[in-house]
Amino acid sequence: MENKRYNKKIIKRLTKSLLEYKKNVIMIIILMISTAGIEALIPYLNKYAIDEFIVNNNFENFNLFILIYIITVILLSFLVYAFIACAGKLETNFVYDLRKKAFEKLQMLSLSYYDKNAEGWIISRLTSDIGNIGEKVTWGIVDMIWGTAMMSFILIVMFVINIKLTLVIVALMPVIMLVSYYFQNKLLVAYRKIRKLNSLVTGRIAESISGIVATKVLVSEKQNYVEFEKITENMRASTVKAAVSSAVYLSVVIIISSIGTAMAIYYGGSGVIMNTVSYGTFVMFLTYTRHFFEPIKEIARVLAEFKTAQASIERVYGLIDEEIDIVDSKDVTEKYGDMINKKIENWDEVKGKVQFKNLDFHYNEKEPIFSNFNLTVKPGTKIAIVGETGSGKSTLINIVSRFYEPINGTVYIDDVDYKERSISWLHSNIGYVLQDPHLFSGTIRENIRYGNLNADDEKIIEVSKLVNAHEFIMKKDGQYDYEVGENGELLSTGEKQLISFARAIISNPKIFVLDEATSSIDTETEYMIQKAIDNITRNRTSFIVAHRLSTIVNADRILVMKKGEIIEAGTHEELLMEKGHYYSLYEIS
Repeated sequence: MENKRYNKKIIKRLTKSLLEYKKNVIMIIILMISTAGIEALIPYLNKYAIDEFIVNNNFENFNLFILIYIITVILLSFLVYAFIACAGKLETNFVYDLRKKAFEKLQMLSLSYYDKNAEGWIISRLTSDIGNIGEKVTWGIVDMIWGTAMMSFILIVMFVINIKLTLVIVALMPVIMLVSYYFQNKLLVAYRKIRKLNSLVTGRIAESISGIVATKVLVSEKQNYVEFEKITENMRASTVKAAVSSAVYLSVVIIISSIGTAMAIYYGGSGVIMNTVSYGTFVMFLTYTRHFFEPIKEIARVLAEFKTAQASIERVYGLIDEEIDIVDSKDVTEKYGDMINKKIENWDEVKGKVQFKNLDFHYNEKEPIFSNFNLTVKPGTKIAIVGETGSGKSTLINIVSRFYEPINGTVYIDDVDYKERSISWLHSNIGYVLQDPHLFSGTIRENIRYGNLNADDEKIIEVSKLVNAHEFIMKKDGQYDYEVGENGELLSTGEKQLISFARAIISNPKIFVLDEATSSIDTETEYMIQKAIDNITRNRTSFIVAHRLSTIVNADRILVMKKGEIIEAGTHEELLMEKGHYYSLYEIS
């Protein structure tokens, strides 16, 4: 693709997107053609004024001419105002809808997409790339329409007035076209490289900010600075190289257009001396020559800038067209809705039975996680999962949550293949608490309500008391209206965990997934959460991935996993009596 002049598929897709604003585009076309027509008329009016009023000293129609000239200028001013307003509206709406489509796709994509793409790369698509598209494409269309119309009107008038002088000027067009062809290919490759480097810079910035604590602890500020300087230097050098190429391109076009003007002066001036060309016609041709090459320079500039936009277009539409790994079937979507438009009235009630049957799964085909894995969990059972890193604990709960799907085999919820129900149905019935909870910017109240947007204040307070969060919340300034900061940075780790726990509870899920939810908090907070877990998991199916074995002693069943297999299973007491792998883990915990 790097050597292709244009990606026809992308251009076709872009054209289709712009046709969604057909009325706006048609209005811009009409306004730009009208503007070009008025601009092309003014030099002809000047010709008439010179030949009639100055050369022939005939002022018979002078007042009428002045009136026509004033009306023409006023009309041109109005057209300029109208097309700027119309183009601005097109740019705003186009960027808004494009960004909305891209963000909606991000909500639908499975976790595997985020595993493969850096945060900075994704942010760059939704910010700088989409902004670049809106600016370059919208105003590029305006300039292209204006340039094409202006050249057409000028050519028509010049051919009517003097064919030979027109042919002299037009003869330079093939030269400009060849120059444009050469530089456009060169610029496309350069700007694609710049967009890639921009993603690396954005990603590095995001990574540096999110990892600032580790940077301080490891005293790696200088190393980070050197690495960042290297990336930005590469981007600077590439940007300068592209800018130079673009400048050379436009300079060559200017030189060629200047040659055209010189030729018009030479041949037109000769005509004036020989009385074959009127003085007014000579001035008109000089003006038209400048105006004729001006649209060419604008079109050349637009084509050069479109190269920067094309690199962005390819990336943004690549995101929008990204294939979703995990998706509901058409029949399921029609009945249950999708992640955005949910048909809750058709959702089936969850009882909580979960079954894994003949499950195969891998991230890398050469390193299988599960092979013919089988497990049945009865409704209301509290299942604890322990094992060394890489044993498949988190993968198992990610599969039951349908963040990933099995390569082979089936997961049943209440004896029904969970693919026969919608993803949104499943996620709405699962309460998920992470080891490192993520809170959104906003208040404590808003963060808890994320779990159930219809929950009232009474319900929020109720669940907060259930997880023992109410007491510390009431001590905060503003209490439930306390601002937690970005990712909850104004709260302690334990406080964030309690709020995330309340957020999971408020949706009243039938299935709970707790992924080492107590491993990053202090013992006192762990005790409060453990009491809440015992209460809310009663009669609900629960999967608890545990690092601290002391938190799972009351589990109905403990699964000890190793390399994707269950090597031991039973209650806490039963496993201790076996004095096997669990016994060894408990002894050193």
